[in-house]
Amino acid sequence: MSRRVLGGVAVFAASAVALGFLILPIVAVFARVSPGKLVGQLSSPVVTDALVLSLKTSVVAQALVLLVGTPAAYLLATRRFPGRSLAVVLVELPLVLPPAVAGIGLIAAFGRYGLLGGTLSFLGIRIGLTWGAVVMAVAFVSGPFYVRQAIAAFEEVDPDLVAASRTLGAGRARTFFRVYLPLARRGLAAGESLAFARGLGEFGATIMFAGSLQGVTQTLPLAIYQEFNFFPNGFTKALAMSALLVVVSGALLIALKVALQWQPSTRTSRFLFAPSS
Repeated sequence: MSRRVLGGVAVFAASAVALGFLILPIVAVFARVSPGKLVGQLSSPVVTDALVLSLKTSVVAQALVLLVGTPAAYLLATRRFPGRSLAVVLVELPLVLPPAVAGIGLIAAFGRYGLLGGTLSFLGIRIGLTWGAVVMAVAFVSGPFYVRQAIAAFEEVDPDLVAASRTLGAGRARTFFRVYLPLARRGLAAGESLAFARGLGEFGATIMFAGSLQGVTQTLPLAIYQEFNFFPNGFTKALAMSALLVVVSGALLIALKVALQWQPSTRTSRFLFAPSS
């Protein structure tokens, strides 16, 4: 057998193992319980409360990420100033932090005895173990996915088009809305989709900072963990909620691909996390 054939067989075998390893757990979620039983489990108050809370907190968190993260990404992408590299590293740092560390950090900063705990208590604001804590945890762990991609998207905008806009008399704000945003929208959409999916599946920071109170702070991942603790009786319900998360995540990825295919091509990098120049 020639080296070319052996190489082809090795590549095919490695690809089959990799794909099987990635796909089998997802298929197993749907294979263990019938569709009718899965749908029936989703009528449980625990599941519906967790689903509604997950969607609600994710939407609010992503709105905050877009509102604050877009200007921050624009600044980091278009300005060169002392400390910029450090600022970019700090933006990226939550991407690699263990979820438990993220939760501890949120408690140390905003908890009752945290750095801002005294000030918040004086103002009558309590964050820990509340609905707002879930939003903060989701925004903290998912925001960097959007901001980092937004930086790359803004950096890819042709500077000649920006210069032409300014030469024709457009101010910074008008140039941002009429030039930067339209040209960077593919990258921004990709980053936001990743951030939303990451936030929807957030577990570690949420359970540490917000707790797991049904109807108050218990999101879908937390409900899955709670039901799994009642194994084997709760395993069916945990499977149903897991299947639901798989469906939502898959729908997000499909919607992203469709949206990007329908938009005109730009200079946006084909890499999801393009390097920062």
